[in-house]
Amino acid sequence: MKCLSLSVLLAALAGSAAAQQAATIPLWPGSPPGGAAPGPQRETGKGSITQVAQPYLIVHRAEQPNGTAVLLISGGGYAHIEAGKESGPTAAWLQSQGISAFELVYRLPQEGGGVAAPFQDGQRAMRLIRAHASEWKIDPARIGILGFSAGGHLAGMTAARPAAPWYAPVDAADTVSARPDFAVLLYPVLTMQQPYDTTHAKKSLLGAHPTKAERDAMSVELQVTPQMPPVFLAQAEDDPISPPENSRLMDQALRKAGVPVKLQMFRQGGHGWGLGKPGSEPAAWPQLFLSWVRGEGFLP
Repeated sequence: MKCLSLSVLLAALAGSAAAQQAATIPLWPGSPPGGAAPGPQRETGKGSITQVAQPYLIVHRAEQPNGTAVLLISGGGYAHIEAGKESGPTAAWLQSQGISAFELVYRLPQEGGGVAAPFQDGQRAMRLIRAHASEWKIDPARIGILGFSAGGHLAGMTAARPAAPWYAPVDAADTVSARPDFAVLLYPVLTMQQPYDTTHAKKSLLGAHPTKAERDAMSVELQVTPQMPPVFLAQAEDDPISPPENSRLMDQALRKAGVPVKLQMFRQGGHGWGLGKPGSEPAAWPQLFLSWVRGEGFLP
């Protein structure tokens, strides 16, 4: 996918409704820190992405923006990015609600850049959105982050450790905060602790035999502080990929730290439901999210 420079993008967004639907911008002004996949990027017909040579944002600006924005991060076990099933449909729905959405296409740790690469990209994406909030008619105090599955791990780490020194500053955008104002974690992979370390995300990040220190550093529930933003968690009890304890452990850690949290557990739904199949329990999450985020003061 061809990426526009930021200046060209802003001009396009100002003058073309069509451009608002599909404009993309690179995260980094040059080569990303630590390197990237050799490329070219690969994308299946169903929207699964690998070989990300230059990470980027897909901009979905609402036609009548209400000032709220969300950074969307699809899952895929840190081995691929399920944009077609997760961030893509969700971006369209958020647009319909007046919320501007930004899909993150991030580097995968085994394809270049190492373990730090996705966290560098998540942090940079938050800063880039906030740094240019006025151009996109976004309130810089109403920018959230939403992650699915392994994307929930990336979103959770970004929310828990927004000031972590993942990379050296590259331009003025890196002077602003990377802290999201709220976080939404859907069927998330969060802990790397036994016996819940059975996910592909754990394998991609830590390999087969990580040390305790490595497990702890990548377990989001252990990174929680009172400064973390409010969190909405949703998962199904019958999730066969990410044990439901991921959400419960996170809920406990947030409550202990005094961070506002909403935990929604569905009896059935499995894993990877995206917006949710019509008629299924997880299909309720979008409206539950709207009620929650409005109650937290991030929707007008």
